Amino acid sequence: MKIKNLEMYEGMLIIVDMLNGFVKKGDLADPKIGEIVPRQIELIKEAKEKGNLIVFIKDTHEENSVEHKRFNGALHCVRGTGEELVIDELKEFENDPDTVSIEKNSTSFMESPDFRGLIKNATNISEVDVVGCCTDICDMNGTMGLANYFDQWNRDVEIRVHTDAIATFAESSRQDYVDAAKLLMEQQGIQLVKKMK
Repeated sequence: MKIKNLEMYEGMLIIVDMLNGFVKKGDLADPKIGEIVPRQIELIKEAKEKGNLIVFIKDTHEENSVEHKRFNGALHCVRGTGEELVIDELKEFENDPDTVSIEKNSTSFMESPDFRGLIKNATNISEVDVVGCCTDICDMNGTMGLANYFDQWNRDVEIRVHTDAIATFAESSRQDYVDAAKLLMEQQGIQLVKKMK
């Protein structure tokens, strides 16, 4: 990890799985997810202005990863295919000094050993903003896991999910799942927010 002093950050922006394999190409890609990118860019620029830590979460699997079975055998974000890479629209931000990229092999970024190490050492974080995909899978699982982690270690951290900067694949046919995910996150005390018009 290129950032040595994680204690210097009070805020964090987590960008979940804005990858080619969910936006551009592959079995689980949906170009409509790309519609949230402009809002994400706004939030990234705001985070940079505040000096917040920016974390890109990157779903990265081997071809034989067991997770594929749970998605009807849909191979996605397999290492070396290009699907596991951040989309071009956000790529420029991935190399910024206050940015780290973390791979995960599950639907929850909290299960990534690298992310657990980061959040353990970022002891002064008091607020976390979350954007990305997929609303009802990786966004929900990771964010709820993060809320539980903070509870376990008695850390008072405000978590906000930006509903105008999250999406899921085939969303129009899976609206029930999206609505349920938002309800569950809200029930856990996670704030659902969006830009005021």
